[in-house]
Amino acid sequence: MTTVRLMLPEDREKWDAFVEGCSEATFFHRSGWQEVIARAFGHNTYFLLAEKAGEITGILPLAEIKHFLFGHSLSSLPFCVYGGIAANSEESREMLDSAAQEIASDLNVDYLEYRNVRAHHPDWPAKDLYVTFRKPIDPDPEQNMKNIPRKQRAMVRSGIKNGLNSEIDEDVTRFFDVFSDNMLRHGTPALSKRYFEILKEIFGKDCEVMSVMSEGQVVSSVLTFYHKDEVLPYYAGDTVEARKLAANDFKYWELMRRACEKGCKVFDYGRSKRGTGSFDFKKNWGFEPAPLHYEYQLHKAKSVPDQNPLNPKYQLFIKAWRKLPIGVANFIGPHIVKNLG
Repeated sequence: MTTVRLMLPEDREKWDAFVEGCSEATFFHRSGWQEVIARAFGHNTYFLLAEKAGEITGILPLAEIKHFLFGHSLSSLPFCVYGGIAANSEESREMLDSAAQEIASDLNVDYLEYRNVRAHHPDWPAKDLYVTFRKPIDPDPEQNMKNIPRKQRAMVRSGIKNGLNSEIDEDVTRFFDVFSDNMLRHGTPALSKRYFEILKEIFGKDCEVMSVMSEGQVVSSVLTFYHKDEVLPYYAGDTVEARKLAANDFKYWELMRRACEKGCKVFDYGRSKRGTGSFDFKKNWGFEPAPLHYEYQLHKAKSVPDQNPLNPKYQLFIKAWRKLPIGVANFIGPHIVKNLG
């Protein structure tokens, strides 16, 4: 008989073993996200597992965000681009789905959200805003260079000609300085430095920071996740000087080259919004977009949430945010963004 219950501390090893063996499970299904979300943001979590005869047959990580301005949600999973149910049987999937809907009802949330790679609830409202970009990594580094379209390949070679090099950082300090400054220039509140420190602590060698250097100075940096045979550059930032040095293209080439040497087989360029510069940049690298299926069961809400910088109602806020001193932005920003997810 299959049953569903909350994950306990002693279940974490079995949970992660299931993630490792389940084709539907992603890096964002790992048990460590429960501790990351609880410690970094203080949100309640509901990590559900289905089991049969003592073996895990499905999982669903959920977190609750409740804020008087940004609403009340139960999501799989905030701060993550992929989520939803990962299961090896339809029975387990249906039971986890029912349990999540029951929790959402008990909490009286505005909506329940699944951030699926594949659609599971065509009858639910969905958000057709995000896509993901994934591509195989060739085992030959030189072939990977040839696979980059000509224009972007020229940018990579320009970065090499400019004398750029990359370094693996032991901590997040240099990354955060570049990342937070980049976010301010885009008018967007940044996550806290503490959040990135917790990511490094929880995920260890599978959470890596690489900085791009020019004459001893950091001009670009990226925080990357490694999962199974995949590499996922997740958070990144560039200085003002990065553009003229072609540091952004060089950064991703260096990451791909290093991942190739590690034996990774898939480069996951991550989520982008349609119609943005990030979307165009990844397409120019020869990656094809694949839709993400963010599905919503509406409870108190009347429509799908629209909390993203492309929403016209946030334009005045973005313009004002850009004028803040970096210290003020880094102090206030985490209190805002932790409630957005």
